[in-house]
Amino acid sequence: MWRIYAFAKANLLSLVIFIISHLQNQDLSLLCSIQLSNMQIKRLFDFPYYQLEKYSRADALVTKKNGTWEKTSTQSFVDQSRAISRGLLHMGVQKNDKIAIISTNNRTEWNIMDIGIMQTGAQDVPVYPTISEEEYAYVLNHSESKYVFVSDREVYDKVMMIKDQVPSLMEVYSFDTIDGCRNWEEVKAAGASKDNDAELDEIMKSIHEDDLATLIYTSGTTGKPKGVMLSHKNIASNAINSETRLPIELGQSKALSFLPVCHIYERMLQYLYIYTGSGIYFAESLETISENLKEVQPEVMSAVPRLLEKVYDKIIAKGADLEGVKKKLFFWAVELGLEWEPYGQNGWWYETKLKVAKKLIFSKWQEALGGNLRAIASGSAALQPRLARVFNAAGVPVMEGYGLTETSPVISVNDMRAGGFKIGTVGKPLPDTDVKIAEDGEILINGPQRMIGYYKDKEKTDEVINSEGYFHTSDIGEIDADGFLKITDRKKEMFKTSGGKYVAPQLIENTMKQSRFIDQIMVIGEGEKMPAAFIQPNFEFLEDWAKRKGISYTDHKDLISKDQVKERYQREVETHNEKFGKWERVKVFELTPEVWTIEDELLTPTMKLKRRNIKEKYIDLYNRIYTNKI
Repeated sequence: MWRIYAFAKANLLSLVIFIISHLQNQDLSLLCSIQLSNMQIKRLFDFPYYQLEKYSRADALVTKKNGTWEKTSTQSFVDQSRAISRGLLHMGVQKNDKIAIISTNNRTEWNIMDIGIMQTGAQDVPVYPTISEEEYAYVLNHSESKYVFVSDREVYDKVMMIKDQVPSLMEVYSFDTIDGCRNWEEVKAAGASKDNDAELDEIMKSIHEDDLATLIYTSGTTGKPKGVMLSHKNIASNAINSETRLPIELGQSKALSFLPVCHIYERMLQYLYIYTGSGIYFAESLETISENLKEVQPEVMSAVPRLLEKVYDKIIAKGADLEGVKKKLFFWAVELGLEWEPYGQNGWWYETKLKVAKKLIFSKWQEALGGNLRAIASGSAALQPRLARVFNAAGVPVMEGYGLTETSPVISVNDMRAGGFKIGTVGKPLPDTDVKIAEDGEILINGPQRMIGYYKDKEKTDEVINSEGYFHTSDIGEIDADGFLKITDRKKEMFKTSGGKYVAPQLIENTMKQSRFIDQIMVIGEGEKMPAAFIQPNFEFLEDWAKRKGISYTDHKDLISKDQVKERYQREVETHNEKFGKWERVKVFELTPEVWTIEDELLTPTMKLKRRNIKEKYIDLYNRIYTNKI
């Protein structure tokens, strides 16, 4: 036995000497990849090295610039990230410093900066580009960010407006070339010499999976945003466990990324894509999604329900423009899709008809989305069951999941494989995730993805994490006999009328939005005698309807004042009201002339309603409803 040990030890020493001798004049990033070989991913910056070792790609990160898709290889991703790390160390960045990143669109530079920052032991602070200057100042001050990296002139100008209000802020760098602004290439250039590469390696080794990785400031449907502290383990475990629910072919897939990477949902998915050896292609903008899908032909992408609603509405609008037999076939296929159940539950005759519908109608839906999609991961808000049915029937697999920023974010997700899919639910909890329902129906969760807490706010942290370590989600739900989680409403958004009846607004809103006339709706009535609503019309559809009815108007405000329009919306509301108890029904509504947008701070960046802001904006309409005063 001793001879075997001595032989192994001698050969191990020889191997070490061999490696060192052959690495003296080579990029030390190779040494790091060897060190990580056969090791578990523990820190977020381990992901690129893992991909380099397992699935090295020429198109690890791909951004479209000036009409051309520019590819960054896995090796270049690793090398540039290390150059950024070395450059930051030369600039005096230390462990636990905070560096903000603000980008209008997802792009390769963001990911390189993300890894580069975390390798130094500092934490990045992703910031939504669309928030107000006041919120910029709040986030940068609260986080005490030392540097800010921005994408373009628009963001740079907003930061410069409040720079003097942030004492900790030392310098602003830009990805784009901007006169008067330092460029991020300067940081890479400062780290090009590799003279402090050994120091960087030591710092990387010292970073533990439980260390803070990032501060994610909640988009805030109400009040000031909170800084959610997420560790390397929180996010890395979530990415690795989420991989078990997405049908991604390892090392072979492409992903299209367009949801804001400053949100933990898209960011976690990007680590998952790197982990599975998928190439990440960054869409140019929301307006170019259709074009980019056809160009990239991805196997996987993420979406929020609002986007899927808009896609569906556009498809239906095109179908309505058809004539004769084509139109009848189109809506026959749609009606068939709206009855879809998974796993052939509808029987052989339904499946036979569905094959015909796929060939004649639904194949065109698939082509419009690139033709190769194997999964659309839907999150951030509740997905209407009808959309889950019709898209899956069409061969466009939409998998609804559930989570929060505080849970890194995924708690549960549907998966068509192994019976893991059920309409109207958010799937089964991820591995290692403990979900239970409190007595009042609130969903509680514990697991490796649960946040450390809120930055500089122990009081709020203690309010949401109980003594047993469970996070209180503020969502109401239930777990059925098969282990599927179902969300029924937001605990904080539920309200009680003056008659003592509880109203769950999200359920009513999602039902009402099935109307093609309604783009957005917010149910109100807390403490009032009855529920009511603000409705933002689907103006594209409404204008088309008005044209067909011969209704003339000058602008949106004039259009929604027409008696015929009001009467039509009344019929829509009454139709959907039938699905609710008398105390839940929307008794009165007001149409709003403006489109609710992220820029106007009426929607969060993930398109949730900012209820407080909407109510403040339309307080006159609120008073008209409840006091008959303007």
